[in-house]
Amino acid sequence: MAGLLVLVVGILYLNQWRAGLIDARVQSLRVQGEIIAAAVAASATVDSDVISVNPDRLLQLQGDGAVSSLSYFDPTLEFPINPERVAPLLRNLITPTRTRARIYDQGGLMILDSDNIYARGEVMRQIIETKQADEFFLWDWWNAVLNWVPGDNFPKYQEYGVDEGSRYPEVASALQGAAADFVRVDGQNQLVVSVAVPVQRLRAVVGAILLSTAPGDIDSIVAQERWGILRIAMIAAAVQIVLSFALAGTIAGPMRRLSAAAERVQTAGNARAEIPDFTDRPDEIGHLSDAFRRMTDGLYNRIEAIERFAADVAHELKNPLTSLRSAVETLPLAKRPEDRERLNAIIQHDVKRLDRLITDISSASRLDAELARESSERVDVEKLAEAIVSIQKDMALGRGVTVEMDKRSGKGAAIVNGHESRLAQVFANLIDNAVSFSPEGGVVHVALSTDAEDVTITVTDQGRGITGDFNKIFQRFYTDRPDTESFGDHSGLGLSISKQIVDAHKGTIKAHNRSDHSGAVFSVVLPRARK
Repeated sequence: MAGLLVLVVGILYLNQWRAGLIDARVQSLRVQGEIIAAAVAASATVDSDVISVNPDRLLQLQGDGAVSSLSYFDPTLEFPINPERVAPLLRNLITPTRTRARIYDQGGLMILDSDNIYARGEVMRQIIETKQADEFFLWDWWNAVLNWVPGDNFPKYQEYGVDEGSRYPEVASALQGAAADFVRVDGQNQLVVSVAVPVQRLRAVVGAILLSTAPGDIDSIVAQERWGILRIAMIAAAVQIVLSFALAGTIAGPMRRLSAAAERVQTAGNARAEIPDFTDRPDEIGHLSDAFRRMTDGLYNRIEAIERFAADVAHELKNPLTSLRSAVETLPLAKRPEDRERLNAIIQHDVKRLDRLITDISSASRLDAELARESSERVDVEKLAEAIVSIQKDMALGRGVTVEMDKRSGKGAAIVNGHESRLAQVFANLIDNAVSFSPEGGVVHVALSTDAEDVTITVTDQGRGITGDFNKIFQRFYTDRPDTESFGDHSGLGLSISKQIVDAHKGTIKAHNRSDHSGAVFSVVLPRARK
C-alpha cells in the first residue's frame, strides 16, 4: 500500500496539470476579453449631441508631438461608454462563459458588472447571496488537508468599491494600454483568475474590461480530477488488499509453517521433526520446502553418521585396549623369559595399533572440515597419477610387485576441480592396497581415460579379488586383508576415507572383480572441470 500511496500523492501534488489549467484559463480569458473589448468599443457613443473645439487645447498640442485623432476634443467627451447599449451586448457575450465581466472607464469607475445585469439589459443591484450547499464531511477534511499542504502561494482576493477599479493591478495596467492577468484566492482558498484588457477606439484607451472566473471554477475541475484519481486508487487498493490476503494464504502461511518446523528441528533432540511438504508447488515455496527437507535429512544423516562413527571408534579402540590390559596384567605373572618377550611384543603391537587407529580416526574426523575450508583448484589428474605411480613403483619393488601406468585413452585435458593433496591420498591408498593384495611378481595397472563429462582412473591388481560384499569394503573399520598380513596392521579406514574424499569432489568410487577372477578393479570417476 505504501507504493500506491506514494504514487497517488505524487500525482496529486507533483504534477503540473493544475498550473497548466491556470495558464489555459488565462489565455482563454484574454482572448475572450479582447473580443468583448472590441465589441464594446464599437458600441461606445458620445453622451452629447454637440462637440465643441477648445482652441487653447488645440494650440497646446501643436508642434512636434504626435497628435491623437481624439486629442482635438475635450477629454470629458472622448467616446464615453453608454451602459444601456453595452449591457445587452455584455450579457449575451458573458452568459455562456460563466465568467464575471466588469467594465471600468478611464478613471477607474465601474460602469457595468455582469453580476448585476438583468435579463433585459436593465441595471439593478444584486441583493441575493448564494450559499454553498453542505458537502460530505470527509470531502471537507480532504480539501482541508490539500489546502494545508504547502503549494502555490497566491495573494488573497479583495473586492474594491465601484470607484476603486484602479486598485486592481491588472485594471491599472489595462488602462495604460497593456493587458494583464492576476491569480488570487478567496476566503475559502478558491482560485480566482482575473484578466484585464483595454477598451480602445482609434488607438485611444477609453476604458478597461475585467474578466474573472467564478471562485472555485478551476478548483472544481481539479477536485473532479483528484476524485477520479482517488477512485482509481481505491479500486487499486481493494485489489491490493485482496491480493495481500491471497499472498498471505499462499506464501506467508506456508512460510510460517516452515519456520515453525525449523524451530521444532532445533528443539527436537534425537527425534526427527517433519518438515511440511510443499514440493508439489512449482514456485519458490515449493523449492524452499524441498531444500529444507533435503537439508534436514542431510543434518539428521550427518548426526546419525557421527553417532555411528563414535560407536565404531569406541568398539575399535576397545579391542586393542582389552588386549593391552590383559598383556599388562599378565606380564608380572610371567616367569619364563620367552613368555615375557611374547607379552612385550603384544603390548608393543597393541600400542602401535592404537596409535594407527587414533591417527586415522583423527584424519577422518577432520576431513570434512578441511575439505570445506580449503579452496578448490584446477588439478591435472594425469600428472598427479603419474607422480603417485612413480612414488609407489619404488615402494612396491620391495614387495616384488610392479606398478605400471597404462596408455591414456580419450581426448581432452584430464582437469578436475578439487584438492590435489586429497586426490593424491586416494590414488596412493588404492595403489597401496592393490600392491598389498598382489602376489610376488604381480603387476598393478593404473589406467586413465577421459570423455566429454568425466575423468576415470582405474587401479587393477592380480590378487585374490574381493571375497565379500563389494559395498561393505567402503565402510569404516571393515578389513579383508590377505593372509600374508598380520591382524591389526591396518585400521580399516583407508577406503572409507577415500570414498569420503571422492564424494566431496562430486565423484564416485566403485569396486568389482576382474572377469577372470584374477584380481580386483577399483574405479574412480571425477567430473571434468569446465573452462
